[in-house]
Amino acid sequence: MTESQSENRAGEDFCGIANLRHFRHNAMATTYDIFVVHKDAVYAGQAAQAAFDELDRIENNLSRFIENSDISRINSLGKGHPLQIGLSAFECLRIAIEMSERTGGAFDITFGSLHTGSNLLKLNEDDHTIELKADGISIDLGAVGKGFAADKMGEVLVEWGIKAALISAGQSSILTIGKPEGLPGWPVTMSNPSDYSEVLEKIHLADFSMSASGLRKGPHIINPRSGKPAKRKLGAWATAKTAAEADAISTAFMVMPVSEVKAYCAANNTLAYIVLPANKKNAGNRILQFGDWSRFIYRL
Repeated sequence: MTESQSENRAGEDFCGIANLRHFRHNAMATTYDIFVVHKDAVYAGQAAQAAFDELDRIENNLSRFIENSDISRINSLGKGHPLQIGLSAFECLRIAIEMSERTGGAFDITFGSLHTGSNLLKLNEDDHTIELKADGISIDLGAVGKGFAADKMGEVLVEWGIKAALISAGQSSILTIGKPEGLPGWPVTMSNPSDYSEVLEKIHLADFSMSASGLRKGPHIINPRSGKPAKRKLGAWATAKTAAEADAISTAFMVMPVSEVKAYCAANNTLAYIVLPANKKNAGNRILQFGDWSRFIYRL
């Protein structure tokens, strides 16, 4: 799987927020934006830089395109050879495997010429090792790594005493900390995956995360259950407490049948927003919502 292409736009509705500071940094083949509410601009900048330093560190561990990263080392690993990896890679892999199990395999970070499936990855909590149960397995954390990095950046900001902040990873994954004074949450715009200029919904988020996945750049998301590109949905949004979880869920929702999305949301208290393409019965795109979005909507 690759990273999402639907969009959450943050920043456009921030006019009037007092003491708002904006910082930007490129990493993980995308742009990360940090919005911080703080009276001291210098201190806010230092906190943001510490978060970006953590982002760079995580990228060096998680990117399969960086030689000697933990993921590159795993992708060179053969069956039955435990490999000790760093805490960041281990934690992200643990989350990915858990999300694969929770989605019934609709989310999967493995790819390869012979075998696929997160069940072929064995983690050992005691010594932070990973072992492959088959040869020919490779890992791509693109559909969860950006959200995971946002979560860790958020932890850094909290350690710096930041009370209100928003982190946006390529405008597809958003993590919020607190909320600006006088607002019910951070304003976020959900855009039509077929036309980013069209607003589908405007919501507010506070201490919550949301991720978007879609086919803006073509059928790049692979259904791990069939091995074929996902084509039946134009876009999917999902909410969760962490950006990593939201990242994984929105990707899984792109390949899950609608009935399965509905069941997952009901069982896990998750909100979903799905855009289906036009068909013979419907001339325009069809929008499906699961869960109670009313508590997030601030302007229709």
